[in-house]
Amino acid sequence: MSSEPLHEEVRAELDRSAEKTASQVVAWRRHLHRNPELSNREERTAALVAGHLRSLGLDEVRTGIAGHGVVGVLRGGRPGPRTVALRADIDALPVPDLCGVDFASGTVDADYPGGPFPVSHACGHDCHTAMLMGAASVLAGVRERLPGTVLFVFQPAEEGPPVTERGGALAMLEAGAFAGPVPTMVFGMHVTPYPKGYVGYRVGNQYAASTLVRIVVTGKQVHGSTPWQGIDPMPAAGAILTGIGQIYRQVSAFDPVTVTIGHVEDVGRFNIIGQTVTLWGTVRCAVQSDMAEVQRRLTTLAEHTAAAYNATAAVDYLQPVPPVRNTAEWVAAGLPTLRRVVGADRVVETGATLGYDDVSEFVNRFGGLYVMLGVQDATLDGGGRPVPVDGGRGLVTNHNPHFYADDDTLVTGVRLHAHVAYDHLAGTLTGPQDGLRAETG
Repeated sequence: MSSEPLHEEVRAELDRSAEKTASQVVAWRRHLHRNPELSNREERTAALVAGHLRSLGLDEVRTGIAGHGVVGVLRGGRPGPRTVALRADIDALPVPDLCGVDFASGTVDADYPGGPFPVSHACGHDCHTAMLMGAASVLAGVRERLPGTVLFVFQPAEEGPPVTERGGALAMLEAGAFAGPVPTMVFGMHVTPYPKGYVGYRVGNQYAASTLVRIVVTGKQVHGSTPWQGIDPMPAAGAILTGIGQIYRQVSAFDPVTVTIGHVEDVGRFNIIGQTVTLWGTVRCAVQSDMAEVQRRLTTLAEHTAAAYNATAAVDYLQPVPPVRNTAEWVAAGLPTLRRVVGADRVVETGATLGYDDVSEFVNRFGGLYVMLGVQDATLDGGGRPVPVDGGRGLVTNHNPHFYADDDTLVTGVRLHAHVAYDHLAGTLTGPQDGLRAETG
């Protein structure tokens, strides 16, 4: 006998419950937005999450994982061999909040390494956290009808911890976050400047490979009045910055790469030629195979350019993140669920991006899907690219101080989490790494 009527009954209940949680999810999101915390400092955020999960009577709530990571374990009331991990990142950014809402952040972290920094959820992790908290409520409400286990994974330090600290997805793995039960699928999403309620996916690398780069250019400190008695590292650093623009042309004409220097720090003052200049940035490659060549060329550029100015350069690559890869098999398995939740016309294939997300450590290891959820005033043009709608707030990319997200779209994220989880546990959404045969009814 087909089990589809049972599935449809549960899915309808998921939708009803999601609608009931919508106002609470918005309230959580606004609270989190008003009270952001930087990577490896998410103490209050983790406490809010853990308190909510405990209130649901989950089987386990594990805290303090790789810093402030939280994992809730919900074991279903029906037998089932699968475990789905739903993931949200919880950290904020050292970016001012200029999004113009009445719950904007005024937080400043004076103690963070390199700070003080203004802090805001300019990447939308407040949305991710609130949506997964809502999904936990929804799935806990149907626990007796779940044929398997759900892990609610709240990950700290996705944006990268301070360079002297450990943190993030890999640290959660190494801390045993998935030691038992082991996921048979990982699912997550990232809010993005796409039309509200649209889901974007990509077969292959959804997000790029990335690494933090630090270039320390060293000269010889001297008074500004006698530059000939020292070695000025500043011109060498400037020449390295100029030369970086040529690296893109030397690696691949077909797979994008970029080297971005986002922060420059020197040692000295206005009347002193300092000893060092440090360049901080990222290397991003659409495909992992280009990363070694980009690093080789960047190191050569930095060392030889510095030598031309009688200075030296030391290059370090830190906090590597592999690309997020959605396999064709997992995408094919997930599309029916995504289309059922948001409508077939709102599920669209996206282009490549050089953004990165260390959820790759989870998805690439256990299998699963990572997609994009549109939350802005946009429509798609004839080429499938998002463009602003008349009278809206326009398109604002993540990490911009003006980044915004539509509260009314959050319930869509709750439904996506809940339906993907149920469909995987029920055996109607499975991929090649599942290792279990899908049910046919």
